[in-house]
Amino acid sequence: MNRYLKAIIVALLAVVLIVGCQQKPAKKQNTANKQTTSSKKDNGFPLWGYDLQQTRHVPYNKITKDNVKDLGIVWQADLANWDKKIPNASEDFPVVKDGVMYVTTSMNRVFAIDATNGKKLWQWTPPKDVLDHLDHADLSLLEVVASRGVAVAEGNVFVLIADNRLAKLNAKDGKLIKMINLWDTIPGAKLENRYYETMAPMYYKGNVYVGSSGGDNGIRGFVMAYKASDLTPAWDGPFWTVPEKGEDWVKGKYTGGGAVWGEIAFDPDTDVMYFGTGNPAPDFFKKIRPGKNPYTDSVVALESKTGKLVWANSEMDEEDEWDYDATSTPMILNSTVNSKKQKIVVHGGKNGKWFAWDAKTGDTIYNGVPFVKIQHTSQPTDPNKPAMQWPGAEGGQNYAPETYDPKTNYVLIPGINKPSLEVAAKDENELEQKKGLFPGTSITLGPKGEDISGTITAIDVNTGKHAYQNKTKQPMRGGFTSTTTGLAFYGELDGTVNALDIKTGKVLWNMKSGGAQIMMAPAIYMDGGKQYVTFVTGTKVVTYGLGGDKSVTPSKDPGGADPEGQGKTDNANHGSHGNKEKDKKQPADMNAEVIYKKSCMSCHGGNLEGGAGPDLRHVGVSMSEEEILNQIINGGGRMPGGLVDKDEAEVLAKWLSQKK
Repeated sequence: MNRYLKAIIVALLAVVLIVGCQQKPAKKQNTANKQTTSSKKDNGFPLWGYDLQQTRHVPYNKITKDNVKDLGIVWQADLANWDKKIPNASEDFPVVKDGVMYVTTSMNRVFAIDATNGKKLWQWTPPKDVLDHLDHADLSLLEVVASRGVAVAEGNVFVLIADNRLAKLNAKDGKLIKMINLWDTIPGAKLENRYYETMAPMYYKGNVYVGSSGGDNGIRGFVMAYKASDLTPAWDGPFWTVPEKGEDWVKGKYTGGGAVWGEIAFDPDTDVMYFGTGNPAPDFFKKIRPGKNPYTDSVVALESKTGKLVWANSEMDEEDEWDYDATSTPMILNSTVNSKKQKIVVHGGKNGKWFAWDAKTGDTIYNGVPFVKIQHTSQPTDPNKPAMQWPGAEGGQNYAPETYDPKTNYVLIPGINKPSLEVAAKDENELEQKKGLFPGTSITLGPKGEDISGTITAIDVNTGKHAYQNKTKQPMRGGFTSTTTGLAFYGELDGTVNALDIKTGKVLWNMKSGGAQIMMAPAIYMDGGKQYVTFVTGTKVVTYGLGGDKSVTPSKDPGGADPEGQGKTDNANHGSHGNKEKDKKQPADMNAEVIYKKSCMSCHGGNLEGGAGPDLRHVGVSMSEEEILNQIINGGGRMPGGLVDKDEAEVLAKWLSQKK
């Protein structure tokens, strides 16, 4: 399961994007042929989490605590300059291999970029039949339209497609080599059955590993392995995280869950793989699925060659009625625990707690160290009496990754302090009325004045205790990447990028990116003896290096309302404080706040304060009612159109245009 709150939703407005020209460093020969240099030592960021253990800790030492203040922008590339209709890439985690950077966007476009200067090498778009399928699909079945990266191996690029396909591209030119339908080997894994893809596929020792999203919809979670050579099954069948429909606790029509939508860690010493699983469904409504519902809300260890279970540990001490997935990516650490060396697996959950287990046995070492506010009660069923739950449906830690610094023996956790006002379904009849789409779930507008913030928590792995905790102004949705010089880099929802001293917790450098909604952790790599740090915001890829430009190309729309999702705001009315549109009469019996709660709040927050999507509290300053209506109906950026009907769209547009 992956959502930012509970609703049938994708973002209402496109993410803040940047308009700016590419800066021009020294010319460099086209690097497409770098793909064949297999003998050369890779100084890039070759995997989703840098290494197989997903520690996001790089050995590069050119950027230090002393010179980090000299960072600036060395190149920036707007994908929208190459494709005006490109969806945004805000949740992409770039991979850099042999001097080439690979970036994905929602709806699964793939770009290969010269990592030295930001020039496009090639672009891939899914075939027409796939695009047609997505265009005509019921996209309300997708909680989020995102693509979090690719796997690059054996001279190929592997990417998952939103409608449950796996594609293999030639890394030299981006040509499609083969594409398979997951439903041909995983029974029922179709978009029409409420499965969809957001994760980056994982490559390990000749195999490509995949899971899926859709746990809130009651799908049956799985992990499956395919041979990288020909995309035929590498296992006899999927590892299912929950029983088949009708068996054990999976009794109801919309019961299931346990989706594996986060990335997977691998231990090269033992060939054991570790991943987190999502919540059980229906959300909030536990009556129909009593008990702990194994293997949901868990970290699971499998033999990577066969898919055989090694161990599994739930992160819930009680039945989950709050949507507390465990699907951020685990890390495998060779660390010091209680003054002794030990190989462990660590993980932070949406329940706001951090865990550590012995990697071999699964024995618990640290059992639920809190890192955000935790205060929840059993879910009420009266919509007039919702309960405030901490953490809320975004969780204490969402998909944003942790990092590990072996010198300090610290793990850094990106935290979310944000509550939700929640209500459960009254009975099974209510589930049926909702047709099983996020059944049992209701989120209401939150009260004003609640503290919505983030945390950066450093855990001393030796003791399992906090070394320090910093409060951030916004929830931490992107995560960390660290360096051997004791720095951790991260971005924020307001578009600021930062470098933190891991030992002390002090921020040593920050700079605006020119965009906003940074919801990924940076790729840090070496090229030509120089070290670079790359962030993605909207459709813009921004790379920093020592001696780079300190000036920032600002977005023309600082409020985050870009009607086309292209980093461009050419409409004459856009940005004006008023417009000449005549008031439109609201259709009878429609309430904008009710529509907003149902279809918009999960990304834009209970009080329009923003979250996964931009802040809408003053959207009427930068967009006219007509522009907002066009965005809602036709979509743009990462959101598809048509998520509400025309009458509802008109009500929303009028209401939002008055937010000034």
